[in-house]
Amino acid sequence: MATIEVYSSDRCPYCVKAKALLDRKGVEYKEINVTDDDEARVALVKKANGVRTVPQIFIDENHVGGCDDLYELDRKGELDPMIGL
Repeated sequence: MATIEVYSSDRCPYCVKAKALLDRKGVEYKEINVTDDDEARVALVKKANGVRTVPQIFIDENHVGGCDDLYELDRKGELDPMIGL
């Protein structure tokens, strides 16, 4: 099974949507909430090569992108193999 990290924040509808897709897939993921956490936000920006928006999703340390990117991978049939389904 893949290691999945989701950087998110409170009150973010795209974060909710991305996590809902992962929940439907039945996979575990680590959520890193950057709301009011400056250190986590700095880590996100560094890890995502300057991207500041949430959600940002990483699968096995590979930067997938945001919510739309995750859904696009699923639409193309590429997400399941990435997450080990």
